Amino acid sequence: MVSRIFLLLVLLFTTITVAQEIPPTYEQDPFRQLDELLPTPSDYRAASGAPGHRYWQQRADYDINVRLVEDRNALIGEETITYHNNSPMPLEYLWLQLDQNRFEPDSRDTTTRTTPRLKQFTYKYLGELLIREDFQGGHKITKVTDADDKPLDHAVIETMLRIDLPKSLPSGGQVTFNIGWTYQIIDAKRVRVRSGHEYFEEDGNSIYELAQWFPRMCAYTDVNGWQNKQFIRRGEFSLEFGDYRVAITTPDDHIVSSTGVLQNPDAVLTEQQRERLKQAETAEVPQFIVTPEEAKANEKEKGKGEKTWVFQAENVRDFAWASSRKFIWDAVQHTSHGKDVWCMSYYPNEGEPLWSKYSTHSIMHTLDVYSRYTFPYPYPVAISVNGPVGGMEYPMICFNGPRPDKDGTYSKRIKYGLISVIIHEVGHNYFPMIVNSDERQWTWIDEGINSFLQYLAEKEWETDYPSRRGPAKNMVEYMVSTDQVPIMTNSESILQFGHNAYGKPATALNILRETIMGRELFDYAFKKFSQRWMFKRPEPADLFRTMEDASSIDLDWFWRGWFYTTNHVDIAIDRVHLLDLDSLDPDIEKAEDKAKRDQEPTEITETRNSDVKKRTERYPDLIDFYNHYDPLDVTVNDREEAAKLIKNLKDDEKALLKTQRQFYAIDFKNEGGVIMPIILKVNYENGTEETLRLPAEIWRSNSKRISKLILAKDRIASLQIDPLEETADANLDNNHWPSRPVKSRFKLFKYKDKNPMREAKEAAEAEEKPDRKEEAKPK
Repeated sequence: MVSRIFLLLVLLFTTITVAQEIPPTYEQDPFRQLDELLPTPSDYRAASGAPGHRYWQQRADYDINVRLVEDRNALIGEETITYHNNSPMPLEYLWLQLDQNRFEPDSRDTTTRTTPRLKQFTYKYLGELLIREDFQGGHKITKVTDADDKPLDHAVIETMLRIDLPKSLPSGGQVTFNIGWTYQIIDAKRVRVRSGHEYFEEDGNSIYELAQWFPRMCAYTDVNGWQNKQFIRRGEFSLEFGDYRVAITTPDDHIVSSTGVLQNPDAVLTEQQRERLKQAETAEVPQFIVTPEEAKANEKEKGKGEKTWVFQAENVRDFAWASSRKFIWDAVQHTSHGKDVWCMSYYPNEGEPLWSKYSTHSIMHTLDVYSRYTFPYPYPVAISVNGPVGGMEYPMICFNGPRPDKDGTYSKRIKYGLISVIIHEVGHNYFPMIVNSDERQWTWIDEGINSFLQYLAEKEWETDYPSRRGPAKNMVEYMVSTDQVPIMTNSESILQFGHNAYGKPATALNILRETIMGRELFDYAFKKFSQRWMFKRPEPADLFRTMEDASSIDLDWFWRGWFYTTNHVDIAIDRVHLLDLDSLDPDIEKAEDKAKRDQEPTEITETRNSDVKKRTERYPDLIDFYNHYDPLDVTVNDREEAAKLIKNLKDDEKALLKTQRQFYAIDFKNEGGVIMPIILKVNYENGTEETLRLPAEIWRSNSKRISKLILAKDRIASLQIDPLEETADANLDNNHWPSRPVKSRFKLFKYKDKNPMREAKEAAEAEEKPDRKEEAKPK
């Protein structure tokens, strides 16, 4: 559409009227601040997003002795817990988590499962349901006593254990108590779980990956008091930091991998294994501590005795371990950001050759990349274990499932699946093992942040790494789907769990970094958040506030749109107006208007009536002044008025009338609901191009429809919104001007009539053929 701009004395542009919708109300305003949604800052949590000057958190130290009973797939354990009450409140009772109780036949997890999608009802899922009916899982508590071994009153409520203290534990006090327990280890290859065993029929051995295996203290916080939401399935863990000493007794031919540092290597490792570890201290690449051949030989005969492996871990929120006689073990001491870290992998021969090639290298790579964006990895060990669990994380150790086929070959999906899951699970050491968020309440704050960092690490592994989560365009299909809830939803109520808690927040953070804040500003603010909350317990508001506090960028509109709604991104080019600057010279302007009018098509009726004799032709007296008058003819008055107007202009204002620019008013519509920056690629008729990046605040007056004036130096040939697909725009078809045809493809089909009679005849003939062959045989 072409129109004209008149430059007036007051230097105001008056343009064509752009249709405006009614601006949104206060309740609909996407720029409304989040103050009403975020918790009020306090002495414990500052308005800046930092821990307050009176911030506190509890602490729990553990001394545990546990025995693996291989022939019964059972654990028997006793622990002494010293609990420190750093809160300002006295405590009448303590809450602990008994997560294995999820596997009791009548658990809330079992009884609240709904009918699965019947079109996707797998053999494995049906088998799992049948196993869970009879499996007698759960922690069996054998004792709860005080420091003097006197019984303490207690109650088991589903997946929680309450200990009633004889007297209140005062602020600043500590209490020591003991718990004994046993539980049956579930078959993790037949039931999808975070912890369990895998039995290998070929050699009669098992791999044990043990987590949530001991009664653990619930978190007590300034936000929730006791975090005692029952463990149903998806909402993971909320835990306290502490020091651990754990003695693990296993069959004497097992290799044990664990959170922490081994305290008695002389008692459990061979001299050759200790020597290989010494060599691995200075190696650049992983070295075998237990070779594939040694692991294979170890599978053949089961040991008769037992060994006790003692591990110690400082300032961790959890403890996990793995044990098997099948383990190959490789290790290297890797220096990452000035700190030496043992990077180690444990896996059976079934994992080769994939695991020795990629596992420990993936650990090293993760530490290098994550530490650059957050803080140097503070623990002495980082471990990856192959077993029945597909992917789970714990301090210093993680369980990862991908393996090659039995012939040693593997698909591209398995290769990159292994690298990605190791990056992801090792990365969880940073979030939530160190930046200790509440997983039971908010899955996204650790899974989403970790998936974002995983994406950054994958991009530094190799060019064109096939990342699943992170790229904005990969999230579009989910964001336009119907069955979804906001990211800010409790873990147990999430729909489309992977997209909601992993993919969407990872994409959001990547868009913040690449498109909204820029890498330098984002990286500074994100590192500030990470370092502020090391070994502390952040809430979502602490992330939101820190990112703004450390960047001076108001991001409330972004958090609101991406984290509190299910809207999607869809910005469209609605109309483009080409505007000519009026020269104020009537001889020029009216001549142009005449030329434009003359180009307009003649009405169809007028054209077809061309040979019809008109009445004015028959009666010329009917013709008057207006039959010859043309309002576009230049009059003396037009020239005088223009001269008067120009005379009153200053010299610089007269110069503006000669501005050699092309004026375009571009109307944009927000079709999806989420406001975003407008990234506009402009292609000019002279072959040049440029990309304009218009901040999201362009929508602040009207979040539905806005118009942008562009003073172009040349005629615009075409426009494109989001040319690199960096904003998760859901509809690329409306991103172009002029609009483009929507390309697709179809096939020609030939209908084939189904003939049941022919099929029956052919089947009958096939059955007769063997009989005929028998008749034809010589007797």
